[in-house]
Amino acid sequence: METDRTALAEFLRHRREALQPEDVGLPRGLRRRTNGLRRDEIAALCHMSPDYYARLERGRGPHPSEQMTASLAQGLHLTIPERDHLFRLAGHAPPMPGSATEQHVSPGLLRILDRLEDTPAEIVTELGETLRQTPIGVALTGDLMSYRGPARSIGYRWFTDPDTRSRYAPEDHERLGRAFVSGLREVIARRGPESHAALLAERLRGESAEFLALWERHEVGIRPASAKRFLHPEVGLVELECQTLVDPEQSHLLLVYTAVPGSESYEKLRLLSVIGDTRR
Repeated sequence: METDRTALAEFLRHRREALQPEDVGLPRGLRRRTNGLRRDEIAALCHMSPDYYARLERGRGPHPSEQMTASLAQGLHLTIPERDHLFRLAGHAPPMPGSATEQHVSPGLLRILDRLEDTPAEIVTELGETLRQTPIGVALTGDLMSYRGPARSIGYRWFTDPDTRSRYAPEDHERLGRAFVSGLREVIARRGPESHAALLAERLRGESAEFLALWERHEVGIRPASAKRFLHPEVGLVELECQTLVDPEQSHLLLVYTAVPGSESYEKLRLLSVIGDTRR
């Protein structure tokens, strides 16, 4: 497929002008002369240089890679049909559901996450890959968005990285391990034997005897408890409740962690908020 530079430029410009500052968590300001976003603002949201974005919007840019196209779609807060249209204009096939490249977060989930600044929350894929975290979420569990390759999945890290388990109360380890294996088996049944999930399971069977033993039990339907007990290196045990919001189009989950008001864990969350603000 070839890039339709003219149509791509027009689509980018139209979506930029339709996107409002408050849609992406930016202040409107008193001196803003246009209703939409500026090119430099979109470039920052898409993690690219203003010059690169400007050339794309003028129809003179290079052929954007799949990764760059995905960054454009996310920065512009596109819906799934809009994202798929952008991929085709850029000369690429849209990502398939459940593939390793299917990481686009819906605008609705992003808007909700942006309003949870004082609450630990994260958006994850069906394989437990963290796509977004609130600042206090980073303070609670660490920067889970920094992992690359199979380690992006918490299920993979659970069986290959001891540091991952150290964040959770030991008495919860057995059930969490079973839940990760059960969940992975269910994803493979939905996505098929050639899916990203199937490749992850194959890799884990070769790297972890514990995973292999659990895999051979063929358990399904095992879910983690809604009560989460985190072990933080600075504030100690934090007991939280996890509420889940599902995006059915993307199979993404918004996980929101809350503490009982007035409890010790509630006060620890307030302290973590201060710690997170200080580090930022």
